[in-house]
Amino acid sequence: MGLGQRWLDAAYRGSPWLTLLRPLELLYRREVERRAKAYRQGSRQAWRASVPVIVVGNLTLGGTGKSPLVAWLARRLKEQGCRPGVLSRGYGGKSDAYPLLLTPTTEVAECGDEPRMLADQTGLPVVVDPDRPRGAQRLIDEGCDVIVTDDGLQHHALARDIELVVVDGRRGFGNRRCLPAGPLREPLARLSSVDALLINGDGAASLPAGYRMRLEPSGWRRLGDSRVYPPSPLPFDGPVVAVAGIGHPQRFFATLDELGVDYLARPFSDHHRYTPADVTTDNGQPMVMTAKDAVKCRDLAPTDGWVLDVEARPDPDFIRWFDQRTAGWSDGRRDTAAGASGADGIQ
Repeated sequence: MGLGQRWLDAAYRGSPWLTLLRPLELLYRREVERRAKAYRQGSRQAWRASVPVIVVGNLTLGGTGKSPLVAWLARRLKEQGCRPGVLSRGYGGKSDAYPLLLTPTTEVAECGDEPRMLADQTGLPVVVDPDRPRGAQRLIDEGCDVIVTDDGLQHHALARDIELVVVDGRRGFGNRRCLPAGPLREPLARLSSVDALLINGDGAASLPAGYRMRLEPSGWRRLGDSRVYPPSPLPFDGPVVAVAGIGHPQRFFATLDELGVDYLARPFSDHHRYTPADVTTDNGQPMVMTAKDAVKCRDLAPTDGWVLDVEARPDPDFIRWFDQRTAGWSDGRRDTAAGASGADGIQ
C-alpha cells in the first residue's frame, strides 16, 4: 500500500495524528472559500452553456461510484429522447490537443481511464478537456443537447443546472475534515447548495438524508473475446487473482465476496499505470478485474482474464425526481428557476 493510500485510510478512520495537519487544513479551506466567493460575487464569471449541464461529483477523495452513475444518467437521458454527451477532465491522460473527442481507437494514455470506460460503456460522445467550458462547447458542436460531467463539482467555471454528489455509504465522509487533515475536498456545508445526495450502498446513521443507489454486477466479460456471462454461476474456476486499481479497491473485493469468488487480492492506487508484472499470475491462475482496470490492460492482461461489469441502480425515488427535473429537456426546454446555484438543496 502506497503512502497516499495509507493517508486516505487514516483520514477515513479518523486517526489522531491527522490533527497535526489542521493548520494546513485551515489554509486549504480559505482558498476553497476564496474561489467560490469570487464566482458568487461576480468577480469571476461562470460560462453558461446553451444546453443543460449536470455535474456529478464527490466531496471526498477516493472512489464513490460516481462514474457508473454518470453512465446511468446518460442512458436515462437518451431513453427520454435527449442527445447527451459526457465531459471529463481526463485524469491520468495527456493529449497533444484539447478538446479531445474520443474515438474507438483513442488510447487510455491520451484520454484517461474513466473517459475510455464511459465511451465504451455508453457509446455516446465523450470529450476530455481540462478547460471544461471549452470541452462543453465541443460536445454542443457534436450535436449534444445535454452535458453530463464526470466530476467537476469544485470547478465553478462551468455553470450547471443540476449538481449531484455521490458518497460511499460505508465510508461516509470519514473524519469530516478537509484536506490534508481529512478526505473532504470542500466543507460539508457545501451539501446545502447541491441538488441531491446519492448514497452508494448501505449508509451509516451519521450520513445526511439522501437518495440511495447500488452498484450491481451485470456480468462477467472475458477479455479475449468480450463474451459476456451472467454474474452467477461463475464462468471460471478459482482461486483467482483479483486486480483493482480504483479509488476504493475494497468495494470491488467486497463484491467478489458476495459472489462467492475465491481470490487473492492485488490492490493498486487509483489510476494506476499497469505493467506486465502487475497482471502476471502464477500457475495459470485466472485474473479478474474492474472495467476501469480493463481499459488500461487491453494489451497486458491474459486473454483468459475476466472483467466484472457493474451498473448503477438508483432507487425509484431518485428516478422519479430526476425525470421530473429533466422533463422537457428533449424538447429544448429547461427549468432555469432552479438552475446553476443548486438552490433546491439536497433531497
